[in-house]
Amino acid sequence: IGANIIEAQAGSSKKDFTNFFSHALKSANESKFWLGLLRDSGKADKQRAETLLQETKELANILGSSIVTLRGKR
Repeated sequence: IGANIIEAQAGSSKKDFTNFFSHALKSANESKFWLGLLRDSGKADKQRAETLLQETKELANILGSSIVTLRGKR
């Protein structure tokens, strides 16, 4: 997620910036899947996994809102 955000900052155009944010959002959504799986597997501290999952959901929401704003749909 972080690498895509850093790449977005170095993007040569608004389209590049938006595309890298979109990649970051996809990575956040994938991370939500894996964190939920980890939480439910019993292989990790359930509370810690839940905390990380909630933080990832918040990050995904921020990225999603940013993409909507960048595309001018707000």
